[in-house]
Amino acid sequence: MKKIVLICLIAFSSCQESKEETYPIGHIETPLGELYFWLYEETPLHRASFIELAQAQYWDDLSFNRVIENFVVQGGCPDTPEGFGPSDYLIEPEFVPEIKHLYGAVGMGRDDNPRKLSAGCQFYLVHDALGIARLDQKYTVFGQVFKGLDVLNNIAALPTDSLDTPLERVSLKVRVLELNKKEVEALGGAQFLDTISQ
Repeated sequence: MKKIVLICLIAFSSCQESKEETYPIGHIETPLGELYFWLYEETPLHRASFIELAQAQYWDDLSFNRVIENFVVQGGCPDTPEGFGPSDYLIEPEFVPEIKHLYGAVGMGRDDNPRKLSAGCQFYLVHDALGIARLDQKYTVFGQVFKGLDVLNNIAALPTDSLDTPLERVSLKVRVLELNKKEVEALGGAQFLDTISQ
């Protein structure tokens, strides 16, 4: 009996050791292609909120409703003159000096509230090759696109109306994929794995 228990314990330990570590990767599917982006551990509130809404398929009936070439591509809860539409909650800002509004950065939108609280559902992707330094420490960046920048360019180039809404609707299917190291590397996200291992 002891021998059987010992074998089971060894097998369990072996299983535990062989369990591969995975990383949550943001994924947006659009009619123009797919985008993959790293979710920063340094912004845990925004990361957790994004993962929760993605798992609930919150954005599946929504679209990129604000597109400004050389600035941002934005979607989530709709813009209104009074501020953001039905964002059920706001998120405390998580400004990290090292995480900036670079080309392809993923940030959370907000209205003009004095505490700079993020809207829970309104996110944007930076479409400026030089980045948008004036937004740093004012809006929270919680991710970075590492595959699909060509898709971002194609969306940003779409014709829009006077409210910056694309004439061609860009629907969203937002998910969070659990990918292992090899899968992340194959997609081009190796640089983010390097920062974790340091």
